[in-house]
Amino acid sequence: MAGYEARREAFAEQGVRIIAGSVDNKEKTAAVMKDLNFPVAINMTKSDGEAMGAWWEDNRQIIQPSEFLLSGSGKVMISVYSNGPVGRMDPEETLSLIKYLNEQRAKSEAFS
Repeated sequence: MAGYEARREAFAEQGVRIIAGSVDNKEKTAAVMKDLNFPVAINMTKSDGEAMGAWWEDNRQIIQPSEFLLSGSGKVMISVYSNGPVGRMDPEETLSLIKYLNEQRAKSEAFS
């Protein structure tokens, strides 16, 4: 999450808000949250994960890493799922993709 925090202003310039969530309680996430300036939901449940379309792992009672890039209307544009520490959305790559999508949208609107 530190990579997203480091680029938070650049994301905001692209019209993007960052939010995160954890199954952990406030005490367990306090160390991570203290350096973040975006919301982090805590105590997320299986129902929360299912509502988002995330994967739930019954053995450890956790939501597996699930990342979503949503449009302004809430439509899922990109999703990434992982069952371990590999395969997460890289903040710089995500920012580059968003810039590209915004440029394409601006070009399309210019011709409308």
